[in-house]
Amino acid sequence: MINFIRALRRRRLLLRFRASSEHVVHIYERPGECLPPDDLERLIGQCRIVVRACLDGRDLDYGLFAPDSSAWARSVITLVCRSGDGAPVAFNAMPQLAVTRAGREEHVLHLGLVMVDPAERSGGLSWILYGLTCFALFLRGGLRPLWVSSVTQVPAVVGMVAETFNNIYPAQQGTPQSFAHRHLAHQIMQRHRATFGVGEDAGFDAERQVITNAYTGGSDNLKKSFDIAAKHRIESYNEYCAAALDYGRGDDVLQIGTIDLRAGQRFLSRSVPRSALPQLAVQALVLATGAVIAPLIQWLDASTPFGRLRPAR
Repeated sequence: MINFIRALRRRRLLLRFRASSEHVVHIYERPGECLPPDDLERLIGQCRIVVRACLDGRDLDYGLFAPDSSAWARSVITLVCRSGDGAPVAFNAMPQLAVTRAGREEHVLHLGLVMVDPAERSGGLSWILYGLTCFALFLRGGLRPLWVSSVTQVPAVVGMVAETFNNIYPAQQGTPQSFAHRHLAHQIMQRHRATFGVGEDAGFDAERQVITNAYTGGSDNLKKSFDIAAKHRIESYNEYCAAALDYGRGDDVLQIGTIDLRAGQRFLSRSVPRSALPQLAVQALVLATGAVIAPLIQWLDASTPFGRLRPAR
């Protein structure tokens, strides 16, 4: 029992999940800290394979793929592989951005870089790349609301973020900009521009949370025109992007919001395929045990220390 509890309470999230008969998902929280060097190099190589498939053989040189590669020690990586041959077909890199709220150090989960092999873009992977990892971290955090952010110029992504999460500004109908939105946006732009490839010369419209001339910090290969950017099925998000962003100049929108119980319920009911629900339920039970039940068992055991609440004898 003690070893089981320790396994559930490990410091970083490492999860393997069979999403379907075709795809296996691997989630690594801060692999630069917790993976052996050989395993980390293999993961980096797998992500580079996906990047080159998406960019006609070109590489990226910012964020995860910057020369110092320190981003691997502060990001959550979701890698999707084919179950048949193990080939990598998609990944999402979510940096954990350090911010200060109410005098305490916290992290905003940045939805980050998403790459999907063009041959797999009709494979229904969006629920994995955008929702699954956030949901897992939300469970592991004891169901406490988790702040998320996204920087993009793609209408499909703007709409996906607004439809998946709660309290999203801008672009989510009925959500005004709060002090928390503005405060977090200011810190992200002051401290973390390099994370999403935005140079120091880029401007920022704090009222609209729009980054102007954003593609000057290493992300040049990702710049798109409005015509070729993927559109959302709900036309209002396409109209918002067309009106708010100057695609010729290269603008991005910085969206900020939360994943909470309401967003988690919406993710389970709308996004997760029914065929994946049994597997997801098992993983959710394990994560919830580690976040809630294991600490309760530890608390009831008066013979062991529990931090400041119960010092060692």
